[in-house]
Amino acid sequence: MRLRALLDTDALGLRLLGGEDELDRTVRGVMTTDLRDPSRYLSGGELVLTGLAWRRDAADSEPFVRILATAGVAALAAGEAELGDIPDDIVEACARHRLPLFAVNESVAFATVTEHVVRQVSGERAGDLAAVVDRHRRLMTSGPAGGGPDVVLDLLGTDLDLRAWVLSPAGRAIAGSSAAGPELPAGVRARLAAEHLAATRTGRRGPHRVTLNSTTYSLFPIRSAGRGATPASRDVRETVLSDWLLAVEADAGDWPEERLDLLQGVTQLIAVERDRRDAARTVRRRLAQEVLELVQTGAAPAEIAARLRVAAPVLLPGLGAAPHWQVIVAKVEWDSGDIEGGPVAQSLLEEILVDPLSAGPEPSDRIAVAHNGDEAIALVPLPAVPDEHDGTQAGLHADALLDSVRDPLTAGLADDGRLTLGVSAAVHSAEGLRGALEEARHARRVAAARTGRVCAAGHQELASHVLLLPFVPDDVRRAFTARLLDPLRDYDRKHRAELIPTLEAFLDCDGSWTRCASRLHLHVNTLRYRVGRIEQLTNRDLSRLEDKLDFFLALRMS
Repeated sequence: MRLRALLDTDALGLRLLGGEDELDRTVRGVMTTDLRDPSRYLSGGELVLTGLAWRRDAADSEPFVRILATAGVAALAAGEAELGDIPDDIVEACARHRLPLFAVNESVAFATVTEHVVRQVSGERAGDLAAVVDRHRRLMTSGPAGGGPDVVLDLLGTDLDLRAWVLSPAGRAIAGSSAAGPELPAGVRARLAAEHLAATRTGRRGPHRVTLNSTTYSLFPIRSAGRGATPASRDVRETVLSDWLLAVEADAGDWPEERLDLLQGVTQLIAVERDRRDAARTVRRRLAQEVLELVQTGAAPAEIAARLRVAAPVLLPGLGAAPHWQVIVAKVEWDSGDIEGGPVAQSLLEEILVDPLSAGPEPSDRIAVAHNGDEAIALVPLPAVPDEHDGTQAGLHADALLDSVRDPLTAGLADDGRLTLGVSAAVHSAEGLRGALEEARHARRVAAARTGRVCAAGHQELASHVLLLPFVPDDVRRAFTARLLDPLRDYDRKHRAELIPTLEAFLDCDGSWTRCASRLHLHVNTLRYRVGRIEQLTNRDLSRLEDKLDFFLALRMS
Protein backbone atom coordinates (compact mmCIF):
# COMPACT_ATOMS: atom_id res chain seq x y z
CA MET A 1 0.00 0.00 0.00
CA ARG A 2 1.01 3.64 -0.52
CA LEU A 3 1.45 6.17 2.26
CA ARG A 4 -1.21 8.45 0.79
CA ALA A 5 -3.78 5.66 1.28
CA LEU A 6 -3.37 6.10 5.03
CA LEU A 7 -4.65 9.66 4.82
CA ASP A 8 -7.75 8.48 2.97
CA THR A 9 -8.86 6.36 5.96
CA ASP A 10 -10.57 8.67 8.45
CA ALA A 11 -10.76 5.97 11.13
CA LEU A 12 -6.96 6.03 11.49
CA GLY A 13 -6.95 9.67 12.67
CA LEU A 14 -3.69 10.49 10.86
CA ARG A 15 -2.64 14.08 10.08
CA LEU A 16 0.26 14.83 7.73
CA LEU A 17 2.91 17.11 9.27
CA GLY A 18 5.55 16.86 6.56
CA GLY A 19 6.74 14.91 3.53
CA GLU A 20 3.90 15.54 1.11
CA ASP A 21 6.23 14.82 -1.82
CA GLU A 22 7.01 11.34 -0.46
CA LEU A 23 3.46 9.96 -0.15
CA ASP A 24 3.95 7.47 -2.99
CA ARG A 25 6.34 5.44 -0.86
CA THR A 26 5.30 1.82 -0.39
CA VAL A 27 4.53 0.57 3.11
CA ARG A 28 5.66 -3.02 3.62
CA GLY A 29 5.04 -3.36 7.35
CA VAL A 30 4.40 -1.63 10.66
CA MET A 31 6.37 -1.38 13.88
CA THR A 32 5.69 0.16 17.27
CA THR A 33 8.67 1.34 19.32
CA ASP A 34 9.75 3.71 22.06
CA LEU A 35 13.39 2.63 21.93
CA ARG A 36 15.97 5.36 21.40
CA ASP A 37 17.69 3.13 18.82
CA PRO A 38 15.31 0.61 17.18
CA SER A 39 17.59 -0.02 14.18
CA ARG A 40 18.15 -3.71 14.90
CA TYR A 41 14.42 -4.31 14.50
CA LEU A 42 14.03 -2.46 11.20
CA SER A 43 14.27 -4.04 7.77
CA GLY A 44 13.02 -1.10 5.64
CA GLY A 45 9.62 -0.03 4.38
CA GLU A 46 7.94 0.12 7.79
CA LEU A 47 5.49 2.66 9.10
CA VAL A 48 7.03 3.33 12.53
CA LEU A 49 4.59 4.17 15.35
CA THR A 50 5.95 5.86 18.47
CA GLY A 51 4.54 7.38 21.63
CA LEU A 52 7.65 9.60 21.98
CA ALA A 53 8.68 8.12 25.32
CA TRP A 54 12.27 8.08 23.99
CA ARG A 55 12.36 11.91 23.76
CA ARG A 56 13.75 13.66 26.82
CA ASP A 57 14.61 16.95 25.14
CA ALA A 58 14.89 18.51 21.67
CA ALA A 59 18.38 17.12 21.12
CA ASP A 60 17.04 13.54 21.02
CA SER A 61 14.97 14.06 17.86
CA GLU A 62 17.77 14.35 15.29
CA PRO A 63 19.56 11.03 16.08
CA PHE A 64 16.26 9.14 16.34
CA VAL A 65 15.01 10.36 12.94
CA ARG A 66 18.43 9.80 11.37
CA ILE A 67 18.35 6.15 12.49
CA LEU A 68 14.92 5.66 10.90
CA ALA A 69 15.93 7.33 7.64
CA THR A 70 19.13 5.27 7.42
CA ALA A 71 17.11 2.06 7.92
CA GLY A 72 14.85 3.04 5.02
CA VAL A 73 11.55 3.22 6.86
CA ALA A 74 8.57 4.52 4.89
CA ALA A 75 7.32 7.07 7.42
CA LEU A 76 7.07 8.01 11.10
CA ALA A 77 3.72 8.32 12.91
CA ALA A 78 3.93 10.03 16.34
CA GLY A 79 1.15 9.81 18.93
CA GLU A 80 -0.28 12.97 20.44
CA ALA A 81 -1.41 11.27 23.69
CA GLU A 82 1.87 11.88 25.55
CA LEU A 83 2.93 15.43 24.59
CA GLY A 84 -0.08 16.83 22.77
CA ASP A 85 1.12 18.60 19.62
CA ILE A 86 4.16 17.01 18.03
CA PRO A 87 7.27 19.06 19.00
CA ASP A 88 8.81 21.27 16.27
CA ASP A 89 12.22 19.62 16.65
CA ILE A 90 10.76 16.32 15.45
CA VAL A 91 9.02 18.01 12.52
CA GLU A 92 12.25 19.75 11.52
CA ALA A 93 14.36 16.60 11.83
CA CYS A 94 11.94 14.65 9.61
CA ALA A 95 12.03 17.47 7.01
CA ARG A 96 15.86 17.40 6.93
CA HIS A 97 15.90 13.64 6.32
CA ARG A 98 12.92 13.69 3.91
CA LEU A 99 11.01 11.32 6.21
CA PRO A 100 7.21 11.70 6.00
CA LEU A 101 5.70 12.49 9.41
CA PHE A 102 2.15 11.82 10.60
CA ALA A 103 0.47 12.78 13.87
CA VAL A 104 -1.78 10.11 15.39
CA ASN A 105 -4.80 11.49 17.21
CA GLU A 106 -4.85 10.61 20.91
CA SER A 107 -8.24 8.90 20.46
CA VAL A 108 -6.78 6.30 18.08
CA ALA A 109 -4.95 3.26 19.45
CA PHE A 110 -1.74 2.17 17.77
CA ALA A 111 -3.25 -1.32 17.52
CA THR A 112 -5.94 0.10 15.21
CA VAL A 113 -3.31 1.51 12.85
CA THR A 114 -1.27 -1.70 13.06
CA GLU A 115 -4.19 -3.96 12.17
CA HIS A 116 -5.26 -1.75 9.27
CA VAL A 117 -1.77 -1.61 7.76
CA VAL A 118 -1.21 -5.36 8.13
CA ARG A 119 -4.49 -6.17 6.42
CA GLN A 120 -3.84 -3.77 3.56
CA VAL A 121 -0.26 -4.73 2.85
CA SER A 122 -0.93 -8.47 2.75
CA GLY A 123 -0.46 -9.78 -0.74
CA GLU A 124 0.45 -13.30 0.28
CA ARG A 125 -1.40 -13.23 3.60
CA ALA A 126 0.24 -16.14 5.37
CA GLY A 127 3.76 -15.09 4.29
CA ASP A 128 3.17 -11.50 5.33
CA LEU A 129 1.67 -12.54 8.65
CA ALA A 130 4.71 -14.70 9.34
CA ALA A 131 6.90 -11.61 8.87
CA VAL A 132 4.70 -9.59 11.24
CA VAL A 133 4.89 -12.39 13.82
CA ASP A 134 8.67 -12.50 13.53
CA ARG A 135 9.05 -8.74 13.93
CA HIS A 136 6.57 -8.71 16.78
CA ARG A 137 8.49 -11.45 18.55
CA ARG A 138 11.75 -9.48 18.29
CA LEU A 139 10.00 -6.40 19.64
CA MET A 140 8.58 -8.27 22.60
CA THR A 141 11.98 -9.77 23.33
CA SER A 142 13.52 -6.30 23.53
CA GLY A 143 10.95 -4.84 25.91
CA PRO A 144 7.31 -3.87 26.33
CA ALA A 145 6.96 -2.36 22.86
CA GLY A 146 4.83 -5.22 21.53
CA GLY A 147 1.10 -5.57 21.96
CA GLY A 148 0.94 -8.94 23.70
CA PRO A 149 -0.48 -12.23 22.40
CA ASP A 150 -3.93 -10.76 21.69
CA VAL A 151 -2.55 -8.72 18.77
CA VAL A 152 -1.12 -11.75 16.99
CA LEU A 153 -4.25 -13.81 17.68
CA ASP A 154 -6.26 -10.99 16.10
CA LEU A 155 -4.04 -11.24 13.02
CA LEU A 156 -4.74 -14.98 12.85
CA GLY A 157 -8.44 -14.15 12.86
CA THR A 158 -8.42 -11.32 10.33
CA ASP A 159 -5.82 -12.68 7.90
CA LEU A 160 -6.24 -16.45 8.14
CA ASP A 161 -9.80 -16.65 9.47
CA LEU A 162 -8.65 -18.73 12.46
CA ARG A 163 -10.37 -18.58 15.85
CA ALA A 164 -7.68 -19.05 18.49
CA TRP A 165 -7.18 -18.88 22.26
CA VAL A 166 -4.27 -19.15 24.66
CA LEU A 167 -5.15 -21.35 27.65
CA SER A 168 -3.41 -22.15 30.90
CA PRO A 169 -2.75 -25.80 31.84
CA ALA A 170 -5.83 -25.57 34.07
CA GLY A 171 -8.03 -24.30 31.22
CA ARG A 172 -8.15 -20.61 32.13
CA ALA A 173 -8.36 -18.13 29.24
CA ILE A 174 -5.09 -16.18 28.92
CA ALA A 175 -5.80 -14.49 25.58
CA GLY A 176 -8.13 -14.72 22.60
CA SER A 177 -8.59 -13.09 19.24
CA SER A 178 -11.36 -10.55 18.89
CA ALA A 179 -12.55 -12.54 15.89
CA ALA A 180 -12.91 -15.63 18.07
CA GLY A 181 -16.43 -14.56 19.01
CA PRO A 182 -17.98 -15.66 22.32
CA GLU A 183 -15.62 -16.88 24.99
CA LEU A 184 -15.08 -20.62 25.12
CA PRO A 185 -17.26 -22.19 27.84
CA ALA A 186 -15.36 -23.20 30.96
CA GLY A 187 -16.16 -26.87 30.40
CA VAL A 188 -14.70 -26.78 26.89
CA ARG A 189 -11.56 -25.02 28.07
CA ALA A 190 -11.06 -27.59 30.83
CA ARG A 191 -11.52 -30.47 28.37
CA LEU A 192 -9.05 -28.97 25.91
CA ALA A 193 -6.49 -28.45 28.66
CA ALA A 194 -6.98 -32.01 29.92
CA GLU A 195 -6.59 -33.48 26.42
CA HIS A 196 -3.46 -31.42 25.84
CA LEU A 197 -1.89 -32.45 29.15
CA ALA A 198 -2.72 -36.11 28.60
CA ALA A 199 -1.18 -36.03 25.11
CA THR A 200 1.91 -34.24 26.42
CA ARG A 201 2.42 -36.84 29.16
CA THR A 202 2.35 -39.65 26.58
CA GLY A 203 5.10 -37.94 24.60
CA ARG A 204 3.00 -37.20 21.51
CA ARG A 205 4.23 -34.29 19.42
CA GLY A 206 1.92 -31.35 18.86
CA PRO A 207 -0.32 -30.19 17.47
CA HIS A 208 -2.82 -32.48 19.18
CA ARG A 209 -6.24 -32.70 17.52
CA VAL A 210 -9.38 -32.95 19.64
CA THR A 211 -13.06 -33.03 18.61
CA LEU A 212 -15.59 -31.68 21.13
CA ASN A 213 -19.27 -31.22 20.34
CA SER A 214 -18.60 -31.77 16.61
CA THR A 215 -15.91 -29.03 16.60
CA THR A 216 -12.27 -29.90 15.94
CA TYR A 217 -9.51 -28.06 17.74
CA SER A 218 -5.76 -28.23 17.16
CA LEU A 219 -3.68 -27.76 20.30
CA PHE A 220 -0.15 -26.35 20.02
CA PRO A 221 2.19 -26.44 23.05
CA ILE A 222 3.72 -23.11 24.11
CA ARG A 223 7.08 -23.97 25.57
CA SER A 224 9.13 -21.33 27.29
CA ALA A 225 12.75 -20.97 26.24
CA GLY A 226 13.67 -18.88 29.26
CA ARG A 227 13.80 -21.46 32.05
CA GLY A 228 17.34 -22.72 31.84
CA ALA A 229 17.55 -26.09 30.14
CA THR A 230 16.64 -26.60 26.50
CA PRO A 231 13.21 -28.16 25.86
CA ALA A 232 14.81 -31.36 24.60
CA SER A 233 16.80 -31.88 27.81
CA ARG A 234 14.01 -31.16 30.31
CA ASP A 235 11.85 -33.85 31.84
CA VAL A 236 8.31 -33.13 30.62
CA ARG A 237 7.06 -33.36 34.22
CA GLU A 238 8.99 -30.19 35.10
CA THR A 239 6.82 -28.03 32.83
CA VAL A 240 3.67 -29.98 31.94
CA LEU A 241 1.69 -28.35 34.76
CA SER A 242 2.78 -24.80 33.94
CA ASP A 243 3.16 -24.42 30.16
CA TRP A 244 0.41 -22.64 28.24
CA LEU A 245 -1.21 -23.97 25.07
CA LEU A 246 -2.59 -22.43 21.88
CA ALA A 247 -6.02 -23.81 20.92
CA VAL A 248 -7.05 -23.20 17.29
CA GLU A 249 -10.53 -24.01 16.05
CA ALA A 250 -9.38 -25.96 12.99
CA ASP A 251 -8.07 -29.36 11.94
CA ALA A 252 -4.34 -28.94 11.39
CA GLY A 253 -3.96 -32.50 10.15
CA ASP A 254 -3.91 -31.50 6.48
CA TRP A 255 -2.19 -28.10 6.83
CA PRO A 256 0.84 -27.38 4.64
CA GLU A 257 4.21 -26.99 6.31
CA GLU A 258 4.13 -23.22 5.78
CA ARG A 259 1.01 -22.79 7.86
CA LEU A 260 2.25 -25.11 10.58
CA ASP A 261 5.51 -23.13 10.71
CA LEU A 262 3.50 -19.92 11.06
CA LEU A 263 1.58 -21.29 14.04
CA GLN A 264 4.84 -22.46 15.61
CA GLY A 265 6.09 -18.88 15.23
CA VAL A 266 2.97 -17.66 17.02
CA THR A 267 3.64 -20.05 19.93
CA GLN A 268 7.22 -18.76 20.18
CA LEU A 269 5.92 -15.21 20.31
CA ILE A 270 3.49 -16.06 23.11
CA ALA A 271 6.30 -17.87 24.94
CA VAL A 272 8.12 -14.53 25.07
CA GLU A 273 5.08 -13.01 26.80
CA ARG A 274 5.07 -15.93 29.23
CA ASP A 275 8.74 -15.39 30.07
CA ARG A 276 8.08 -11.70 30.66
CA ARG A 277 5.17 -12.54 32.96
CA ASP A 278 7.40 -14.92 34.94
CA ALA A 279 10.08 -12.25 35.23
CA ALA A 280 7.49 -9.81 36.57
CA ARG A 281 6.66 -12.32 39.32
CA THR A 282 10.18 -12.19 40.69
CA VAL A 283 9.44 -9.34 43.10
CA ARG A 284 6.33 -11.02 44.49
CA ARG A 285 8.14 -14.32 44.90
CA ARG A 286 11.00 -12.61 46.74
CA LEU A 287 8.57 -10.86 49.07
CA ALA A 288 6.90 -14.17 49.89
CA GLN A 289 10.28 -15.83 50.49
CA GLU A 290 11.41 -13.07 52.85
CA VAL A 291 8.20 -13.07 54.88
CA LEU A 292 8.08 -16.85 55.15
CA GLU A 293 11.72 -17.07 56.23
CA LEU A 294 10.96 -14.61 59.03
CA VAL A 295 7.92 -16.64 60.06
CA GLN A 296 9.73 -19.99 60.01
CA THR A 297 12.79 -18.73 61.91
CA GLY A 298 10.64 -17.34 64.72
CA ALA A 299 11.29 -13.66 64.06
CA ALA A 300 9.58 -11.11 66.29
CA PRO A 301 6.02 -10.26 65.22
CA ALA A 302 7.01 -6.59 64.90
CA GLU A 303 9.69 -7.49 62.33
CA ILE A 304 7.23 -9.66 60.37
CA ALA A 305 4.60 -6.92 60.53
CA ALA A 306 7.09 -4.40 59.12
CA ARG A 307 7.84 -6.70 56.22
CA LEU A 308 4.12 -7.18 55.58
CA ARG A 309 3.65 -3.42 55.40
CA VAL A 310 6.23 -3.37 52.61
CA ALA A 311 4.59 -6.29 50.81
CA ALA A 312 0.99 -5.08 51.03
CA PRO A 313 1.26 -2.18 48.53
CA VAL A 314 2.92 -4.49 45.99
CA LEU A 315 0.34 -7.24 46.37
CA LEU A 316 -2.71 -5.05 46.88
CA PRO A 317 -2.04 -1.71 45.23
CA GLY A 318 -4.29 1.10 46.43
CA LEU A 319 -5.51 -0.78 49.51
CA GLY A 320 -5.84 1.62 52.42
CA ALA A 321 -6.11 -0.79 55.36
CA ALA A 322 -3.78 -3.68 56.15
CA PRO A 323 -5.23 -6.86 54.65
CA HIS A 324 -5.94 -10.19 56.21
CA TRP A 325 -3.69 -13.04 55.08
CA GLN A 326 -4.14 -16.68 54.20
CA VAL A 327 -1.42 -19.30 53.79
CA ILE A 328 -1.73 -22.10 51.26
CA VAL A 329 0.72 -24.99 51.00
CA ALA A 330 0.98 -27.28 47.97
CA LYS A 331 3.18 -30.24 47.17
CA VAL A 332 3.68 -32.04 43.85
CA GLU A 333 5.17 -35.52 44.15
CA TRP A 334 6.19 -37.95 41.41
CA ASP A 335 6.50 -41.70 41.85
CA SER A 336 9.91 -41.83 40.21
CA GLY A 337 12.64 -39.60 38.86
CA ASP A 338 14.81 -36.92 40.42
CA ILE A 339 12.50 -33.94 39.89
CA GLU A 340 12.42 -30.99 42.26
CA GLY A 341 8.76 -30.55 43.16
CA GLY A 342 8.99 -27.06 44.67
CA PRO A 343 9.24 -25.02 41.43
CA VAL A 344 6.50 -27.12 39.81
CA ALA A 345 4.20 -26.58 42.79
CA GLN A 346 5.07 -22.87 42.81
CA SER A 347 4.02 -22.32 39.18
CA LEU A 348 0.94 -24.45 39.72
CA LEU A 349 -0.15 -22.51 42.82
CA GLU A 350 0.25 -19.24 40.96
CA GLU A 351 -2.23 -20.59 38.41
CA ILE A 352 -4.67 -22.26 40.82
CA LEU A 353 -4.99 -19.17 43.00
CA VAL A 354 -6.19 -17.04 40.10
CA ASP A 355 -9.95 -16.61 39.81
CA PRO A 356 -10.93 -19.12 37.06
CA LEU A 357 -13.31 -16.52 35.62
CA SER A 358 -10.51 -13.98 35.12
CA ALA A 359 -8.75 -13.61 31.79
CA GLY A 360 -5.38 -12.31 30.66
CA PRO A 361 -1.78 -13.13 31.56
CA GLU A 362 -1.52 -10.93 34.67
CA PRO A 363 -4.46 -11.50 37.07
CA SER A 364 -2.13 -13.14 39.58
CA ASP A 365 -0.32 -9.92 40.48
CA ARG A 366 -1.76 -10.08 44.00
CA ILE A 367 -0.37 -13.50 44.83
CA ALA A 368 3.09 -14.18 46.26
CA VAL A 369 4.36 -17.77 46.16
CA ALA A 370 7.68 -19.11 47.40
CA HIS A 371 8.98 -22.66 47.34
CA ASN A 372 10.91 -24.45 50.03
CA GLY A 373 12.24 -27.86 49.07
CA ASP A 374 9.41 -29.89 47.59
CA GLU A 375 6.58 -27.68 48.82
CA ALA A 376 5.30 -24.31 47.64
CA ILE A 377 3.85 -21.76 50.04
CA ALA A 378 1.50 -18.97 48.97
CA LEU A 379 0.95 -15.81 50.95
CA VAL A 380 -2.46 -14.52 49.83
CA PRO A 381 -3.63 -11.07 50.95
CA LEU A 382 -7.35 -10.65 51.50
CA PRO A 383 -9.13 -7.31 51.75
CA ALA A 384 -10.57 -6.86 55.23
CA VAL A 385 -14.14 -7.38 54.07
CA PRO A 386 -16.37 -9.68 56.16
CA ASP A 387 -18.31 -12.51 54.58
CA GLU A 388 -21.86 -11.32 53.98
CA HIS A 389 -23.37 -14.58 55.18
CA ASP A 390 -21.82 -15.18 58.56
CA GLY A 391 -19.82 -12.04 59.37
CA THR A 392 -16.46 -13.86 59.28
CA GLN A 393 -13.47 -12.96 57.17
CA ALA A 394 -13.99 -14.11 53.59
CA GLY A 395 -11.24 -16.25 52.13
CA LEU A 396 -10.26 -19.11 49.86
CA HIS A 397 -11.70 -22.57 50.39
CA ALA A 398 -9.84 -25.77 49.61
CA ASP A 399 -12.46 -27.58 47.54
CA ALA A 400 -13.41 -24.46 45.58
CA LEU A 401 -9.77 -23.96 44.56
CA LEU A 402 -9.61 -27.32 42.85
CA ASP A 403 -13.15 -27.86 41.61
CA SER A 404 -12.59 -26.12 38.26
CA VAL A 405 -9.08 -27.43 37.64
CA ARG A 406 -9.17 -30.98 39.04
CA ASP A 407 -9.75 -32.78 35.71
CA PRO A 408 -7.00 -31.03 33.70
CA LEU A 409 -4.46 -31.36 36.52
CA THR A 410 -5.30 -35.03 36.99
CA ALA A 411 -4.59 -35.58 33.30
CA GLY A 412 -1.25 -33.79 33.65
CA LEU A 413 -0.27 -35.81 36.71
CA ALA A 414 -1.21 -39.03 34.85
CA ASP A 415 -0.49 -42.20 36.80
CA ASP A 416 2.76 -41.15 38.47
CA GLY A 417 2.12 -37.72 39.97
CA ARG A 418 0.15 -36.29 42.86
CA LEU A 419 -0.89 -32.81 44.02
CA THR A 420 -1.92 -32.17 47.62
CA LEU A 421 -2.96 -28.80 48.96
CA GLY A 422 -3.77 -27.32 52.38
CA VAL A 423 -5.51 -24.03 53.18
CA SER A 424 -5.28 -22.09 56.44
CA ALA A 425 -7.86 -19.82 58.00
CA ALA A 426 -7.50 -16.08 57.43
CA VAL A 427 -5.40 -14.24 60.02
CA HIS A 428 -5.29 -10.51 60.60
CA SER A 429 -1.86 -9.99 62.15
CA ALA A 430 1.76 -11.03 61.93
CA GLU A 431 1.35 -13.02 65.15
CA GLY A 432 -1.06 -15.35 63.37
CA LEU A 433 1.08 -16.18 60.35
CA ARG A 434 3.18 -18.88 62.01
CA GLY A 435 0.05 -20.67 63.18
CA ALA A 436 -1.52 -20.24 59.74
CA LEU A 437 1.54 -21.82 58.10
CA GLU A 438 1.43 -24.82 60.42
CA GLU A 439 -2.32 -25.09 59.93
CA ALA A 440 -1.94 -25.12 56.14
CA ARG A 441 0.84 -27.71 56.33
CA HIS A 442 -1.24 -29.93 58.57
CA ALA A 443 -4.24 -29.58 56.28
CA ARG A 444 -2.04 -30.63 53.37
CA ARG A 445 -0.98 -33.75 55.28
CA VAL A 446 -4.67 -34.51 55.83
CA ALA A 447 -5.20 -34.17 52.07
CA ALA A 448 -2.22 -36.45 51.43
CA ALA A 449 -3.87 -39.19 53.52
CA ARG A 450 -6.79 -39.29 51.08
CA THR A 451 -7.02 -41.15 47.80
CA GLY A 452 -6.85 -39.45 44.41
CA ARG A 453 -4.30 -37.63 42.27
CA VAL A 454 -5.52 -34.16 43.27
CA CYS A 455 -6.60 -33.63 46.88
CA ALA A 456 -7.13 -30.62 49.13
CA ALA A 457 -8.11 -29.96 52.74
CA GLY A 458 -8.96 -26.76 54.59
CA HIS A 459 -8.68 -25.51 58.12
CA GLN A 460 -12.41 -26.22 58.67
CA GLU A 461 -11.65 -29.94 58.52
CA LEU A 462 -9.01 -29.99 61.23
CA ALA A 463 -11.51 -29.91 64.12
CA SER A 464 -12.30 -33.65 63.95
CA HIS A 465 -9.95 -36.12 65.63
CA VAL A 466 -10.97 -38.68 63.00
CA LEU A 467 -8.77 -36.85 60.52
CA LEU A 468 -5.75 -37.43 62.74
CA LEU A 469 -6.04 -41.22 62.54
CA PRO A 470 -4.36 -41.64 59.14
CA PHE A 471 -1.16 -40.17 60.60
CA VAL A 472 -0.81 -42.87 63.28
CA PRO A 473 2.06 -45.20 62.23
CA ASP A 474 0.91 -48.66 61.20
CA ASP A 475 2.84 -50.48 63.95
CA VAL A 476 1.37 -48.18 66.63
CA ARG A 477 -2.09 -48.63 65.15
CA ARG A 478 -1.82 -52.42 65.19
CA ALA A 479 -0.47 -52.57 68.75
CA PHE A 480 -3.13 -50.20 70.08
CA THR A 481 -6.10 -52.00 68.49
CA ALA A 482 -4.76 -55.44 69.35
CA ARG A 483 -4.35 -54.59 73.04
CA LEU A 484 -7.95 -53.36 73.34
CA LEU A 485 -9.92 -55.40 70.84
CA ASP A 486 -8.15 -58.77 70.46
CA PRO A 487 -9.44 -60.09 73.86
CA LEU A 488 -13.01 -59.27 72.76
CA ARG A 489 -12.57 -60.84 69.31
CA ASP A 490 -11.16 -64.04 70.87
CA TYR A 491 -14.08 -64.22 73.30
CA ASP A 492 -16.63 -63.67 70.49
CA ARG A 493 -15.01 -66.40 68.39
CA LYS A 494 -14.91 -68.97 71.21
CA HIS A 495 -18.33 -68.26 72.72
CA ARG A 496 -20.22 -66.97 69.67
CA ALA A 497 -20.83 -63.83 71.65
CA GLU A 498 -21.30 -60.30 70.27
CA LEU A 499 -19.09 -58.16 72.47
CA ILE A 500 -17.61 -56.10 69.57
CA PRO A 501 -21.06 -55.18 68.10
CA THR A 502 -22.27 -54.42 71.63
CA LEU A 503 -19.31 -52.12 72.28
CA GLU A 504 -19.89 -50.25 68.96
CA ALA A 505 -23.58 -49.75 69.73
CA PHE A 506 -22.91 -48.67 73.32
CA LEU A 507 -20.45 -45.99 72.23
CA ASP A 508 -22.68 -44.89 69.37
CA CYS A 509 -25.53 -44.36 71.88
CA ASP A 510 -23.22 -42.21 74.03
CA GLY A 511 -23.33 -44.75 76.84
CA SER A 512 -27.14 -44.70 77.21
CA TRP A 513 -28.25 -48.08 78.59
CA THR A 514 -31.86 -47.79 77.51
CA ARG A 515 -31.18 -46.56 73.95
CA CYS A 516 -28.46 -49.15 73.41
CA ALA A 517 -30.59 -52.00 74.75
CA SER A 518 -33.46 -50.89 72.52
CA ARG A 519 -31.23 -50.75 69.44
CA LEU A 520 -29.82 -54.25 70.12
CA HIS A 521 -33.24 -55.65 71.16
CA LEU A 522 -31.80 -56.74 74.51
CA HIS A 523 -32.93 -56.53 78.11
CA VAL A 524 -30.97 -53.87 79.99
CA ASN A 525 -29.62 -56.53 82.37
CA THR A 526 -28.26 -58.52 79.41
CA LEU A 527 -26.58 -55.38 78.11
CA ARG A 528 -25.08 -54.72 81.55
CA TYR A 529 -23.71 -58.27 81.62
CA ARG A 530 -22.03 -57.83 78.21
CA VAL A 531 -20.51 -54.46 79.11
CA GLY A 532 -19.24 -55.95 82.38
CA ARG A 533 -17.60 -58.78 80.43
CA ILE A 534 -15.93 -56.20 78.10
CA GLU A 535 -14.54 -54.31 81.10
CA GLN A 536 -13.33 -57.54 82.72
CA LEU A 537 -11.50 -58.77 79.60
CA THR A 538 -9.80 -55.42 78.91
CA ASN A 539 -9.36 -54.08 82.43
CA ARG A 540 -11.09 -50.86 81.35
CA ASP A 541 -14.04 -48.91 82.78
CA LEU A 542 -16.64 -47.77 80.24
CA SER A 543 -18.00 -45.20 82.66
CA ARG A 544 -14.77 -43.24 82.28
CA LEU A 545 -14.46 -40.79 79.35
CA GLU A 546 -10.80 -41.70 78.70
CA ASP A 547 -11.60 -45.43 78.33
CA LYS A 548 -14.59 -44.69 76.12
CA LEU A 549 -12.38 -42.56 73.84
CA ASP A 550 -9.70 -45.28 73.65
CA PHE A 551 -12.28 -47.87 72.60
CA PHE A 552 -13.76 -45.43 70.06
CA LEU A 553 -10.37 -44.75 68.45
CA ALA A 554 -9.46 -48.46 68.44
CA LEU A 555 -12.68 -49.30 66.59
CA ARG A 556 -12.06 -46.50 64.06
CA MET A 557 -8.49 -47.66 63.41
CA SER A 558 -9.30 -51.36 63.18
